[in-house]
Amino acid sequence: MTEQPQAEHRPAAEIATAIRDALTQAAEATATSRTEDATEVRAITEAMVRLLIGVPLRSNGQLTIKSLAEEAGLRRNKLTHKHTGLKDLFYALVRSQDHRPKIADQLQADNDRLRQKLADLRTVHTRLSDQLGRYARIIHVLEVENAQLREQSRPEATIRVLGR
Repeated sequence: MTEQPQAEHRPAAEIATAIRDALTQAAEATATSRTEDATEVRAITEAMVRLLIGVPLRSNGQLTIKSLAEEAGLRRNKLTHKHTGLKDLFYALVRSQDHRPKIADQLQADNDRLRQKLADLRTVHTRLSDQLGRYARIIHVLEVENAQLREQSRPEATIRVLGR
């Protein structure tokens, strides 16, 4: 069952992997490219793949630029100012997917479970509140009856001796 969700995420991850390979080859082919840029591109595209398949290592797994930067181990401004093409590519890949990341599914399942638990607890609370009200009424009736019986059995009450 763990294989199926990853299979759904694969097309975008495969695209990101193919783009990473192409960008790396292009950076290696041009002599003017700096190794720092190639390293950043590799880190960003590998982070894209991890986020798109739903297995983040360093971030919260959300499909945002902030999470992508955390996952790549870079500052966010590297994506928003320097590698804007990769940022746009990431957003395009996110939009092309018709799924939520695995972490979002897990959070939704936890949320649904907690909402059901809350509803169950509210039902129990209502039942116990009703039961408490009944017990309060019963105690009140018993106190009133007890007070009446005490009133009737006072020592000052007239005692009549019956003849034999």
